[in-house]
Amino acid sequence: MDLMDGIYQILIRERDIPYKAVSLPSSMLWEWLVMPQGLSNAPATFNRRVTNLLRSVRDFAPSYFDDVFVHSRAMDGKTDVEVHRIRVRKVLAIMREQNFFANLKE
Repeated sequence: MDLMDGIYQILIRERDIPYKAVSLPSSMLWEWLVMPQGLSNAPATFNRRVTNLLRSVRDFAPSYFDDVFVHSRAMDGKTDVEVHRIRVRKVLAIMREQNFFANLKE
């Protein structure tokens, strides 16, 4: 499963928004509300956020940056498909609670 838009799902704290602002030649000010690419700690921050988000399901749903790998096998009298469906729904519920979104096409 692929997390949609990667680091753009990380919101910037309101008090830090002015520090990420960019002045444009047209005298406009662009303020980032989400984490922009190019910040030195953006990948590490995103990876830490995803890892903490999925900590409770890391036994069957490890993550690598914006990819989450849900794996299953038959157990407790259920088929592997039934177990997989339960696990995917659990991962999606955790992501929904924290406003993280997956790309359903991938």
